Amino acid sequence: MTTKTIRHYHERGLLAEPDRDSSGYRRYTAKDALDLVKIRTLADAGVPLARIKDLLDADPDALAAAIAEIDHDLEDRIAQLGRAREQLARLRGGDRLFVSPEVADYLDELRELGVSERQANLERDGWILMHTASPEDMAVWLAEKRELIADPGFRALYLEHDAAYDWSPDDPRLPDLADRTRNWFADHHSRSETRPVHNAAIARLAEQTQPGASSPAWDRLAQLVAG
Repeated sequence: MTTKTIRHYHERGLLAEPDRDSSGYRRYTAKDALDLVKIRTLADAGVPLARIKDLLDADPDALAAAIAEIDHDLEDRIAQLGRAREQLARLRGGDRLFVSPEVADYLDELRELGVSERQANLERDGWILMHTASPEDMAVWLAEKRELIADPGFRALYLEHDAAYDWSPDDPRLPDLADRTRNWFADHHSRSETRPVHNAAIARLAEQTQPGASSPAWDRLAQLVAG
């Protein structure tokens, strides 16, 4: 502990200033040392100096009760710091800070398939919106999406649609991709098409809040698929 700190405690009235001896030095006693330990321990625990002064003057029972309260506050702070560390760890893990572990695993699978980071991020943002707007439908949508991505035909179309984002809207590959997409969906029925959706505005919400979810080529492709 520095002399500057001790002087500060003197100025705040936490520690009485001892008299000087004939040589001009202050003579501190064992009690002064004990008081310094108390002050420093309480200060390190985050107790304001103004309250420390009251605690030093408190009777043993009041001091014991205050220490129990401070200890409880420290436990809460430790728990909060633990949660903060968990969030930092999840932040290092990328998507896991923002979505459920199940969705994060699905996004990792997409990246392993070769999906672009742009598309993976669009999917992530879409799942965040879906969870917010219609959590009742999340499990069904995710299960269906996993089934779709496991289908070789759908997976090939998905990857080609991803690549088509950067194509020219006049690209000659678009009509063929639209035909194959239309034919695939004509032969495969979505579970979500046969059950009510709790929040029908989710698609419009996603469109309004995901400006990167479209491109000239994708707009043209959507027109061709719609016929």
